[in-house]
Formats: sequence, C-alpha cells, structure tokens
Amino acid sequence: MSMQSLRLLMGSAHACGYLPERHARSAFVDPAFPLEPALYGALLDQGFRRSGDYAYRPMCLNCRACQSARIVADEFVPDRAQRRCARRNLDLNLTISTRLTDEHYALYRRYLASRHRNGGMDPDDAEAFREFLACGWGATEFWEFRLGPDADSPLMAVSVVDRIPRGLSAVYTFFEPQAPERGLGTYAILAQVERAKAEGLPHVYLGYWVPGSAKMDYKKRFHPLEVLRNTGWQRLPDD
Repeated sequence: MSMQSLRLLMGSAHACGYLPERHARSAFVDPAFPLEPALYGALLDQGFRRSGDYAYRPMCLNCRACQSARIVADEFVPDRAQRRCARRNLDLNLTISTRLTDEHYALYRRYLASRHRNGGMDPDDAEAFREFLACGWGATEFWEFRLGPDADSPLMAVSVVDRIPRGLSAVYTFFEPQAPERGLGTYAILAQVERAKAEGLPHVYLGYWVPGSAKMDYKKRFHPLEVLRNTGWQRLPDD
C-alpha cells in the first residue's frame, strides 16, 4: 500500500498542551491503514508522531507553531552542561527491553505524581499507560537506566524509543522524580544520540519543538537541531 492511499481522520478540538489559551486539533492516520517502521519513518519526515498505535500530526486552525525536530546525530557535540550531565550518570547501566512491565508503570506513576500533577494524565490508569507508550506495529524498545548492573538494581529512568530505518524516535521518557540533580531526561537523549552515532543512524527525532513554549525549550540545547517548516527541514541557529 502506497502513501498516496493513506487516509487522514480529523480529531476534535481540545486545549493546547503547549501554548496557554489556545486550542489544538490533530489529523490521524486511519487506524485501518497498515503501518510499519519504514513507513512510519517516512511519516516522521513529514511531521507525524505517534501516540500508542496512532500516528498523528497537528492540524490546528490558524496556528502552525508545532514544528517537528530532530538532532543530526553524527554532528552532535555536547555542550558543557550536557557533558556534566553525562558524568553525573556514569554509574547508570543501560539495558533494553521489548515490553512494558509493572516496574515501569510504578516509576511512571511516581513521575506523573511529582512532575505532571493535574496535567491531564492519570497515573492510576494502567491501561492508558500501555495504550500511550506501546505500539503493535512499531519496532519499539524500552530503555532501562539502572543504578547497578543487575536486573533488580534500582530503576532510575525509562525511555520509550522507536526504531526506524534512518534513525531513532524518542517517544517519551519518565524518570525517578527524587533525583532531579541527575538531569535524567537530558541523559536519556544523550544516550540515544550516542547509540544513533554508533549505528550510523542519521537522526534522533524529538517530537515537536514549539517556539514560546517553556516545556519544549530544552530541545534547542541539542545542536545541530533541524525543524520541519513549509520549505522542508531547516537548521535552527545555535544560540
């Protein structure tokens, strides 16, 4: 099945999670359309993103603030703060799982309760947790960062990562809220960039960058960063 036969469905309007006082709307790929990692990679390059099994892109009236963002992996050089973050987390061990577990869910609940209280996501809904992060058609990995080499070592962070032929897509990261000094969200992205470099993958996709949104501003610290605009992918100038 070709991209030409792809059908989009419009979602309903809802409060924007990035810019206050605005409303958002998304277009979804028809759930009956058979997605797979290569096709999803092509969709990422056209501004799509996934939530669970659903691929979508913002389609808001009178607003195009959401811009897909990706790091050029082989040119990335960490800045001083990122190098410090990497050093602070040298004691973490990375293992990769292909399924979500109860341990992941317990960490997710603590993370939401601390970091995103009243943010519209219910930490006590295990089914929604799996529907949000798992994917039936994707090559999805769950990167576990543990404080020790053993499977029962304390779990400090989990990154949900989709593999596509030409990159990695950072879906979501949640982490131990009692260790803010570690900068675990930043460290997870650094780990993904290093893995992409090692495997010769060109890009790490970071979802949407939204000018004027404080919660998305951290993405600008990963240079070089490309964003998708009307004329194609363009590099943001380094600050």
